[in-house]
Amino acid sequence: MSTAGRSVRAEVWDRLAASDPGLLRLTAGLRTVCAIGLTLLLLGPPGVGVTHLVAGAMVAMAATFAIREKQPARQAVTLALGLPVALASVTLGALLNTRVVAGDLFFVALIFCAVYGRRFGERGTTLGLIAFQTYFISLFVRASAGALPGLYGAIAVGFACSATARFVLVRQTPAGTLDRLRRAFRARLAQLVHAQTELLDAGPEEVEKALDDVRTGTARLHEAALMIQSRLEDGASDEATARLVQRRIAEAEIAAERLGLLLLTARAERRADTLTLHLPGAPVPSAVREPVREEAIDALRRDLRALRVQVLRPAGADSGTGLSQVRNRLLGYREGENLPPASPAVQDVFRGLGEAARAVLGLRIALDGPQDDSDDSPATARSREELDAEDVAIAAGEDGRRGDEQPTGLRRPTTRAAVQVSVGSALAILGGELLSAHRWYWAVLACWIVFINTASTGEILVKGYRRVLGTVLGVVAGIGLAALVGHHTWTAFGLVLLLIFAMFYTAPLSYTLMSFFVTAMLGLLYTLLNTYSAAVLILRVEETALGAACGALAAAVVLPVRTDRRTDELLVTALDRLADVTRAAADQLSGGAPADLLDMARDLDQALADLRASAQPLTHPITPLRSRRDTARYLVALLETCAYHARSLAATAELLPSHPSIAADPRLRVVGRRIVHNIEALAARVADRRATAELETDPSIASLLEPGSYHTPRYGRVTDRVLRHLQRLDEAVAGLARPLDVPVRQPKG
Repeated sequence: MSTAGRSVRAEVWDRLAASDPGLLRLTAGLRTVCAIGLTLLLLGPPGVGVTHLVAGAMVAMAATFAIREKQPARQAVTLALGLPVALASVTLGALLNTRVVAGDLFFVALIFCAVYGRRFGERGTTLGLIAFQTYFISLFVRASAGALPGLYGAIAVGFACSATARFVLVRQTPAGTLDRLRRAFRARLAQLVHAQTELLDAGPEEVEKALDDVRTGTARLHEAALMIQSRLEDGASDEATARLVQRRIAEAEIAAERLGLLLLTARAERRADTLTLHLPGAPVPSAVREPVREEAIDALRRDLRALRVQVLRPAGADSGTGLSQVRNRLLGYREGENLPPASPAVQDVFRGLGEAARAVLGLRIALDGPQDDSDDSPATARSREELDAEDVAIAAGEDGRRGDEQPTGLRRPTTRAAVQVSVGSALAILGGELLSAHRWYWAVLACWIVFINTASTGEILVKGYRRVLGTVLGVVAGIGLAALVGHHTWTAFGLVLLLIFAMFYTAPLSYTLMSFFVTAMLGLLYTLLNTYSAAVLILRVEETALGAACGALAAAVVLPVRTDRRTDELLVTALDRLADVTRAAADQLSGGAPADLLDMARDLDQALADLRASAQPLTHPITPLRSRRDTARYLVALLETCAYHARSLAATAELLPSHPSIAADPRLRVVGRRIVHNIEALAARVADRRATAELETDPSIASLLEPGSYHTPRYGRVTDRVLRHLQRLDEAVAGLARPLDVPVRQPKG
């Protein structure tokens, strides 16, 4: 293949990897389609009836998507246990099909057990889901006792095909998934650098789009970093490797964020327009502008493109004097070598480029192994020595993560959810049978689904709304597809496979889209079962709306978890994690004992992700409480700003044991303690509105910075950077006081 052909293929692959990190959505869609397609191929030629074909295909789909474990051996055990569970469930469904009361009572009991089983981990969740889905399938195909032998065969074939698709046709190992996630991180990092380059040159008309691209790129890079962290434990060869990769990923993310902020400052100095970039820690540009040399901007543009090439360079492509010279030039900027004549703001961007180049080098060594160092400059050699010293320190570290106290009894989330879903399902059965004596189970399915991955009444309301909207749109599509397909059985099955792939590919992106594809697929299934009519699909909309309403009612009345209470709990958790990271980082930067800052930062990221998800009902466009929506968005944005600066402090503190140019500064301890006190005061106020804690203000941080200049370091570049992160963190924490109604104590005198 020609070089141009390989380049195009690599570009396409990078775009795909960036849009679907780890190819998780593509793999899920292909695996499910393969399992269903193989089931149809095995059951079709023997002349099995359409009912058994549909049952086998639905079982294959359920057995494929229900598996949650990441290790193949555990997946195999769970799949083997799922087969007898499925056979027992479909048997009871067929036997109780004609006994309405007994069948309804058993269905509610099964739902309770299936949801309660989530407390036993991924395997309990999977087996409960298989039990529910196969019972639902027995209702969908109207199974009877006489049809059980054929259904047993179809279910067994479905499970066998699911295993074949998972372990043979579309294999996915933890190490392979982690490797693809690494490639996705690189691709997203390169996209962010490209967006930053576009921001540098964007005119007044293009600037909003450029800013939006940088915001989106920053968020997508953080998403990829979190996905890698969640897979490290299973995918890395050992704990030391996992910690090293985690460290290098965090460094690259922070360096890219910092580069964006420095570019914003340089752009504000260069152009007359003032930009507001809602990135974490975006600085306020100075009103005093210095002349900017266009030669320096040209060099900056060139080096940003060179950095992107360094990020995307494939493993093993280290040879070549040109690439080495570019790498040496970028790394030299870290130490102020060959900085072009320019204003301090622009020179800071070049230094930021050097830091980003070092992060890319560290990431490449961690992911691809040792690199060719024959053409290293002294600056590059020093960067490698620093990275090697850090590797040794990381390998010697210990994992001291703490476990959180788990609630018991009805306060346990699985117990509460089981009771709520059971009550909601009982209401859905009663209401669904009033709408239709034959298809009431759609209401139960909708009630079941709105409780998946939700933890508050508001989340259930939003998910129910999306479910109904997707179902309405899917009904329109289903009517059109059913009319086009007619009685062409295999054409209908082909379209079903296509819709199933689309359903799994879009599920993590949009629940509305997933519901749309599910409903359109059901229109084709009803056609195959010769039970299709427009009235049937309209009835599905009614049953879905009823089920969602029953779920929301049960969540609001039975052991309710109000959205604001849930959000407050997660806000307290996020503030506690922020205080932990800030305290440990400030203490270590002040000369204290080293702490496990990487795990603390990861806990902070996860707490923020949980808070962001929980706050969705408050920030959703359809919420009628616009003031609360604006406040929630403001709080989340400020917390993300705090998290960025806390992560940056943690990353700098981690360098202390191995970085020769960074020394501890005892003055930082007092500043850190005051910031931690303020964070704890915020958490205390959120946890208890009667708390009397106050925020303390003090100009001590600002007084340590050089007056009148944003760029001139007073204590050295690293210490100056730490002070500025502390200053921004202090300002962001103080900004949280007003929306949280926390009083601020003014300094004396």
